[in-house]
Amino acid sequence: MKFTPSLLTMAIAAIATGAHAADDIERIEVTGSHIKRTDIEGPSPVLSISEEDIRSAGAQDVSELLKKLPVAGNGTFSTQGNDSDDTGNGGSAISLRGLGADSTLVLLNGRRISVSAFAKEIDTAFVDINTIPLAAIERVEILKDGASATYGSDAIAGVVNIILKQDFEGFEVSAGYGDTSESGGAEQTLSAMWGTHGERSHTTVIVDYFKREETLFADRDYSKSADQRPNGGSDFRSSAGNPGSYSSATIGEDGSILSNGDWQPDANCPEALINGSYCRYDYAPFMTSIPETERAGLLVLQDYQLSDDMKFFAELSYQHNATVVKGAASPSFSEFYMLADNPLFTSGQAENPFPGQDITMRRRLTETGGRKKKVETDNSRAVIGINGMLANWEWELAYTYSRNRSNEYGLQGFVWTPELQDAINEGAFNPFSTTQSPEVMERITVNTTRNGKSTTKSFDGIISGDLFDYSGGTAALAVGFEYREESLADNPDELFLRGEIFGTEATQASGDRDQTSLFAELAIPVGDTFEAQFALRYEDYSDFGTNTSPKVALRWAPLDTLAFRASWGEAFRAPSLVQLGLGSTQESPGLVDNTRCPLTGEEFDCTAQERTVIFSGNPDLKPEESTSYNIGVIWEAMDSLSVSVDYWSYDQDNLITSDTQYLLDTQGTNPDVVKREPTVDGVPGQIIEIYDQFLNLGGQKTDGIDLDAQYLLGDTGMGDFKFSYTLTWVNSFEEIRSDGSARELSGEYQHPEYRWTAAADWAMESWQAAMRVNYIGETEDDINAGAEGTIDSMVTVDINGSYIVDDWRFTLGINNLLDEEPPFSAATFMGYDQQTHSAQGRYLYGKVSYRF
Repeated sequence: MKFTPSLLTMAIAAIATGAHAADDIERIEVTGSHIKRTDIEGPSPVLSISEEDIRSAGAQDVSELLKKLPVAGNGTFSTQGNDSDDTGNGGSAISLRGLGADSTLVLLNGRRISVSAFAKEIDTAFVDINTIPLAAIERVEILKDGASATYGSDAIAGVVNIILKQDFEGFEVSAGYGDTSESGGAEQTLSAMWGTHGERSHTTVIVDYFKREETLFADRDYSKSADQRPNGGSDFRSSAGNPGSYSSATIGEDGSILSNGDWQPDANCPEALINGSYCRYDYAPFMTSIPETERAGLLVLQDYQLSDDMKFFAELSYQHNATVVKGAASPSFSEFYMLADNPLFTSGQAENPFPGQDITMRRRLTETGGRKKKVETDNSRAVIGINGMLANWEWELAYTYSRNRSNEYGLQGFVWTPELQDAINEGAFNPFSTTQSPEVMERITVNTTRNGKSTTKSFDGIISGDLFDYSGGTAALAVGFEYREESLADNPDELFLRGEIFGTEATQASGDRDQTSLFAELAIPVGDTFEAQFALRYEDYSDFGTNTSPKVALRWAPLDTLAFRASWGEAFRAPSLVQLGLGSTQESPGLVDNTRCPLTGEEFDCTAQERTVIFSGNPDLKPEESTSYNIGVIWEAMDSLSVSVDYWSYDQDNLITSDTQYLLDTQGTNPDVVKREPTVDGVPGQIIEIYDQFLNLGGQKTDGIDLDAQYLLGDTGMGDFKFSYTLTWVNSFEEIRSDGSARELSGEYQHPEYRWTAAADWAMESWQAAMRVNYIGETEDDINAGAEGTIDSMVTVDINGSYIVDDWRFTLGINNLLDEEPPFSAATFMGYDQQTHSAQGRYLYGKVSYRF
């Protein structure tokens, strides 16, 4: 391991030459800088969400709070949409600027949290924000520009720093209940908080409980059927039904398909289920939209004054989350076959639709009752440290241990592939029947397991203070180090590893690494109006090498009411352990077969259908790199009115991703990339498997404007009012492929140009009320999925009111007051863009809290 001692030498030299004593004005550390300051508004843009803001927003958990922020973009996800095909069930994350959840660094009290043991959609490593109870949060600070020079890897898009209630005193208990105006989604919350001051110590203990009932796609009219033709979409019902569809085939001795013919539906298939050559299956009603969730956690914060100049502190937390998700019964797409001499044919128990020939089938295993998974996650974290003063310099040393352990249990509906094929060969399982004997079902179905563990261990230290006085003011310096070890293991059971489970997705990944970093930050004022900050961080990783990230930030305030700010920096993201060490993993994205479509014109080829993709990691990945800058102005037009406008820009290279649709479009006839059924009459056969892996593919560029305006109106005789408006406008979002071709995504599917929130708060004596209007702009539909047209904008209104008397607070609220439905999208079976819009509907809730 290589160390660069120059940064530490700077700190020692500064102390040795004498440092200017800190003045009596209280200084605080603001996210984005290690140097404490007297002014909250620094040269970098920071959005601060207070405890009162959280109450006014009406959010029931952290993911709901952050998902509604205008700065959140594509890649932000909650538990909505979790189903049996999801690899990150139960988790939630925020993606600032739409640059990805893995490019947004999430901190807890300024320190890292271990990533989820289960990656989202196979590739995205993320910090599960559901592990942080809402009741424990004092405020959330969001740094809206790149910050690798300050915090290291993953801070490409910015930083979300969640600050806990460390100085609470007294006892408070809160309970809440809410429900949707339609089916599903009822929620219960309960929390208790206790804090006490001793002569030399302070203790805070927080207990939190949250429970949510499931919502199925069947619970909403617009998503209850995968046949979206009545709503103006396509028929997304599966081609694997029960009754099924069959094709003549020639089966090799090893069970491989040597040739096949045309498909035809089972003779007993109801006419309503026939579309084209297949007997369809409507899987939507059986799938989870928002899963059943239960969480319970304990948090203990402790500090103890060891001496006048030294303090011990500790943070201990444990959170248990359980999520149950459901999916339709497992589908088979030509995985199983019947030979011409199958006992069912020779005994007359079944009639071969292609007499004397082998057949293959598309069939849904509805006899299993559908797939059902339970994911249990335990998150534990401990921070132990000391801080104090040394020659008028503040210093701190701390050790952090953070672990995320997840266990996934396949409880129902999972089929053992070789046993099912053997049962078919023996005539014990009859594919032409919709029912099977209990003995056969017990033989072919299995319970699956998947175990994951992600661990982060780190030791960090920092020293900061005034460096020297000069004619322009007092220069301040912060220097520090961090040593971090990370490990991850995601292990499905042996049946999955042998490829003997079909109808499920899971990841297999493992890896570990260590990292050493040294960093320095220098703040130089020039008179009372100008400030410059310089930051530099050097990182040494055991698995890919070194990286150095600089940052420069400037602030100029020519008037007391006017300030300009600008920042520039370079950031990076190390390849995640999942992306480096992912084993061969099966996923089922919706892809269009643009090789067959022009030749057949069939809907199955020309629309997005589930395709089997065998995906793997890449140990040769390079880190992503980004350059960003921000230019802004802050204007206090009057004592009660303030406005800030910032222009931001990001340029990201070496993007670690995959583009399977592009791979299929360009390599659709390459047998090393796309495995197909045999070619018939010059038409390539249908897709069996696609082989893909992570690569550094091109990059992405985005820029836009943030607007934040606040107006206070007090002493009106009718109470105090606060009005605010927060807007994020994405001017461009350009995705650049490895061949240099680019496409503009701003305004396209899942990339709205505009998001804004308008808020009004009112308080008078014992009464408080709040209203939020949330806007998500329109986008074009997903042309890659064969959908055309426009997805309309969506506006939701949230209101709540509270009455405070003595030590009691009573709150009633309604989120999505007008019960706005998500706008229609023709790209998906549920009829709306699930990544951008919510299907929760109108939600009514009440809360009561008592403090003494």
